Amino acid sequence: MNLEKLKLQELKNQARKIRQDIIEEVYHAKSGHPGGSLSVADILTVLYFQEMNVNPKDPNWEERDRLVLSKGHCSPALYSCLANRGYFPVEDLKTFRNINSYLQGHPDKNKVPGVDMTTGSLGQGLSCANGMAIAGKRNHKNYRVYCILGDGEIEEGQIWEAAMAANKYQLDNLCVIIDNNNLQIDGTIEEVMSSYPIDEKFRSFGFQIIHIDGHDIEEINNAFEVAKNVKGKPTCIIAKTVKGKGVEYMENQAGWHGKAPNEEQYKIAIENLGDSRDVP
Repeated sequence: MNLEKLKLQELKNQARKIRQDIIEEVYHAKSGHPGGSLSVADILTVLYFQEMNVNPKDPNWEERDRLVLSKGHCSPALYSCLANRGYFPVEDLKTFRNINSYLQGHPDKNKVPGVDMTTGSLGQGLSCANGMAIAGKRNHKNYRVYCILGDGEIEEGQIWEAAMAANKYQLDNLCVIIDNNNLQIDGTIEEVMSSYPIDEKFRSFGFQIIHIDGHDIEEINNAFEVAKNVKGKPTCIIAKTVKGKGVEYMENQAGWHGKAPNEEQYKIAIENLGDSRDVP
C-alpha cells in the first residue's frame, strides 16, 4: 500500500517529533540511551501511527496488536510514541528516569499504559513475542505481534532458540524487526561478536526475509504490508539504520549508545532536529 503524499509527510513530521522528544527525555534525565532510540524512531512511528491496530483508551484491549521492544534501553523512543498516540500526557516525558516517575529507564508493563512487555534484559523479547503469537493463534485472534531487536542483542543465544520456536509453530502472525545500526555499546558489531550475515541466519531458521532502509517511511510501511501476507512462517525485517540518526554529532558514534548530552550538545541536537513548533 503506497502512502498518500499528505500521510507520508505527517509520518515524517511525527518521526521528527519523536526524535525531539528523545533528546528532551534524555537531556532532562541526565542519563539514558539516545543513539539506539534515534535509530529506531522511524520504525516505531510507522508502527504506532500507521500500522498497528491499538486503542489508547483501552491499552489492554484483547484484539490489539502487540509490540515487544526487546531492546528495552531504547525506551525514550517508545515512550514518545505512546505519549503522542494518547496513552499518557506528553508532558510526563520530562519525568523520564526520575526516581518518582513511572517512566523508568526500561519499559514496565505494570506501570506504563501501552507497554506490552517489560524489557531490559537483552535477548528475552523474542521468546515473549513468541508466546503472544502462539496465544493469538490458539485463541483464534487476528492480532499481530511485532518484536524489535538490536543487532548487538542478537548475539544472545536465547534469540536463536526463540527463532527455532517461531519457525516450529509457524508464527506468521509474528514480525521481527532488526534495528541494524551496526553499533553496540563497545563498538561495531564485527568488533564485538559479529552476527553477520543476519539475513542468512534468520532465513536458515525458517523466516521470510525483507531488507529495508530503516529511515525510509515508505519502505518501512511497505515491508509491514508484505509481512502481513506471508503465510506459514514468521517474517524478519532487517532495517539498515544509523545510530543517532538526525543529530549530526551522534550519528554512527558508539559513544552515544548510553549517555546524555550536556547543555551545549542539547541545543545543537534540537537545532539539528528543528524546533518542535515546526511539527504539527
